[in-house]
Amino acid sequence: MRDDGGIRCDEVLALLSDYLAGELSQETVTCVEAHLAACPECERFGTGFGEMILSLGRDEPPEPPTDLLIDVRARLKD
Repeated sequence: MRDDGGIRCDEVLALLSDYLAGELSQETVTCVEAHLAACPECERFGTGFGEMILSLGRDEPPEPPTDLLIDVRARLKD
């Protein structure tokens, strides 16, 4: 567990929803962003989490990955 930007990984992960919603104080945003910039694991997870949250807010569901579609179609043919 890393402590970058004055905040630990578990704290950053607990704050991600509020961060994406713009509900954190500027001081906390600064700490979260500093941590994400320094911690590749949290940055990778945060990016994926953010993309998922944004896709849930769309009117249309996101397209599934092509390899998943190919796999499902192949299984349906069997």
